[in-house]
Amino acid sequence: MSKATRAAYGETLIELLADGVDVVAVEADLSKSTTTGTFGDAHSARFFNAGIAEQNMIDMAAGFAVAGKVAFTGSFAVFATGRAYDQVRNTVCYSGLDVKIAPTHAGITVGPDGGSHQMLEDIALMRVLPGMRVLVPADYRSAKGAIRAAATTPGPFYVRLGRASVPEVYGEDFAFEVGRAYVLREGADVTLAACGIMVAEALQAADLLAEEGISAEVIDVATIKPLDAETLVASVRKTGAVVTCEEHSVIGGMGSAVAELLGENAPVPLARVGVKDVFGTSGEPAELMAHFGLTAADVAEAARNLLHRRG
Repeated sequence: MSKATRAAYGETLIELLADGVDVVAVEADLSKSTTTGTFGDAHSARFFNAGIAEQNMIDMAAGFAVAGKVAFTGSFAVFATGRAYDQVRNTVCYSGLDVKIAPTHAGITVGPDGGSHQMLEDIALMRVLPGMRVLVPADYRSAKGAIRAAATTPGPFYVRLGRASVPEVYGEDFAFEVGRAYVLREGADVTLAACGIMVAEALQAADLLAEEGISAEVIDVATIKPLDAETLVASVRKTGAVVTCEEHSVIGGMGSAVAELLGENAPVPLARVGVKDVFGTSGEPAELMAHFGLTAADVAEAARNLLHRRG
């Protein structure tokens, strides 16, 4: 099954309401693309369109949270985090409100919309905010679990969702836990720590490396904040090297978070696979993954180079 993580959004909100979670959704005129419109079609009295006014969207959600609702917001990642940053910081996080910012269309796999819409800085922006939890699901089922976990855990959350279809990583029995990293494949020579769409690429890279006799451990760092320090430190102490893999700038994202953690607790040789301090560009998702060096082959090559450097 190959589905986009955004496909989980609207339908999971419907399920949450049926389960008794007092959710509302506030959108910024992109409900069809984000799939919050699915929730709006089913529960119009709980769906609010702020129009192309992302700052208003965040403040409206904050108001609903103050009134006791679990408020989700939509829009695209570039707008929900960039254009509305002041409201996210000073209204939502400063007050610790129960607002869940879950935009779609993050990363370069937005595709032909181009660099203006390909948000590559959102993880960095969100993880620095006090009180904000940051989740980056790897596939459709993980996205459903992340949205549900955010809805049932008090306080601000950022859930990063994507436009493009991604391969299935988890089965039907998967249960998402905030703050947990998942060891998907055990290995002895190098750790591949990935998030989002890059989890599937890391798993493929591990297969390529296995053909050469290199044993790669693959970890889905589904929660960027708070990091699962225990799992990550235990893995690198076993393998002695780590490659981080993310569809995000190498500056400030998951790779930076892992580097900070390991620098203080378990320093090992580290390489970061991600976008190298540039804006995105227009193209089809697969073309852009290759252009920016985010394919399984690129991850495998980074691991080879790291192991050579380590000696």
